[in-house]
Amino acid sequence: MKVAFVGLGVMGYPMAGHLAKSGFDVCVFNRNSEKARAWQQEFDGRKANTPAEAALGCDIVFCCVGNDDDVREVTLGSQGILAGLSEGCILVDHTTASAHLAEELGALAEAQGKFFLDAPVSGGQAGAENGVLTVMVGGDKAVFEKVKPIMASYAKFSQLMGGIGAGQLAKMVNQICIAGVVQGLAEGFSFAKKVGLDPDALVETISKGAAGSWQMENRYKTMFANEFDFGFAVDWMRKDLSIAFDEAEKNNVELPMTKMVDSFYQEIQENGGNRWDTSSLISRYK
Repeated sequence: MKVAFVGLGVMGYPMAGHLAKSGFDVCVFNRNSEKARAWQQEFDGRKANTPAEAALGCDIVFCCVGNDDDVREVTLGSQGILAGLSEGCILVDHTTASAHLAEELGALAEAQGKFFLDAPVSGGQAGAENGVLTVMVGGDKAVFEKVKPIMASYAKFSQLMGGIGAGQLAKMVNQICIAGVVQGLAEGFSFAKKVGLDPDALVETISKGAAGSWQMENRYKTMFANEFDFGFAVDWMRKDLSIAFDEAEKNNVELPMTKMVDSFYQEIQENGGNRWDTSSLISRYK
């Protein structure tokens, strides 16, 4: 099976690598061609000069870029993925973007006799590098079943959430929940520091009970050490939350806690922490 991967950032680069290591014939495109050349040398794959060229002859094209505008740039127009994708083939967008854009691309693909899945991922850079991402998918069940075993190259779990756009809506819920969890950890761990509790003993104990979470087990050491130069950047979290806020407004849903946490992330940006991991919320507590 021939596949393409468009977008070789911190997520896309290893995801495309897992596809190559799983034996698929992979062609890549990246707007920074140096990154594409580096990937080609590392994984002995093919690279294209445009997204349309990458899509030529491919059964499935995967895409993972920054935001709605980036997705439109690499999918639409004479040099976009849809221009090169053959009838009956599939475009899978792993970008965290808006549900509206997913619906737009789904309609365009359908009009051209092609298929589209919105499939944002969770698990961060480490999840991509280790091939253990979680994928939330919107689209047709039969199309999802075709793509699911290929995504298993880099995903430990994938789930069809509903029609086109449902994957993006599920990712919004994911980010809303993460915001609350990380803020809770920031307050709890700052309290633990003040009262002199041993971090390792504390987390070993409370992670076994109702307070346990992925964020607790994977971030507590760096949060106590005030180390944030890794992981999922504050800039990207705020981008994701802004998408959730827009969708919430359309649906008359209130997100007061999430808006409060977003304002805390804004403070971190203003203090130069744009690229810090989202666990940097604890940096607000002195």
